[in-house]
Amino acid sequence: MSGYTERAVLEVENLKYGLPGRSLLAGVNLRVAAGESVSVMGASGSGKTTLLTCILGLVQPDAGLVRVAGVDQGGLSSRGLARHRRENIGMVFQFGELLPELSPLENVALAGLLAGKRTGESYARAAELLDELGVPSEGSATATLSGGERQRTAVARALMNDPALLLADEPTGSLDAVHRDAVSELLYSVPRQRGCALLVVTHDVSVAHRADRQVRLDGGLLSADAAVAEMGEST
Repeated sequence: MSGYTERAVLEVENLKYGLPGRSLLAGVNLRVAAGESVSVMGASGSGKTTLLTCILGLVQPDAGLVRVAGVDQGGLSSRGLARHRRENIGMVFQFGELLPELSPLENVALAGLLAGKRTGESYARAAELLDELGVPSEGSATATLSGGERQRTAVARALMNDPALLLADEPTGSLDAVHRDAVSELLYSVPRQRGCALLVVTHDVSVAHRADRQVRLDGGLLSADAAVAEMGEST
């Protein structure tokens, strides 16, 4: 595991999922430790987002196991799974998926409120995170922020409940080169600073090579991505 001896936050074992006439995940195995970042690349339609939705528990796999923070998610009720997800998993989407009419502070605090935190605690924590990430917390609607500011707001929201596992689906896909690099640097700093595990799905080789480990999803299976690893070594 590339020198990582920390406890496993994410464990995926023999995960299988398919659509009629098509196998997307054919026995995926993956382990991500606390403090570690892993990037996943693959062709469009290869099943990368399906893998994330299975980890989130939004899609029931045909077979296999997903364990997050030591809990086998397959053994949870729907209510228990939702609670486990809120408490242990943060998600950053390609387009942020923020409410544009709310301020950044309100968007981030909302994640805490939905998790049952008190109003004062949620807003104080949201303000702290936004300040750390360099985003103006009040004074304007989120819709008026730059693309980079919106994605930093999305990262703050994902960190609101101190997740053990942070997932990101094409987090820089809608950004220009300058904002892409800034958001990537921020995202990959999170595991080192907070001790969580990070799994990033991306088409961008320059984003993927920042991870501690790079893998490729091809034919429904994960394998080490030598091309991305070599790029990382040469930069």
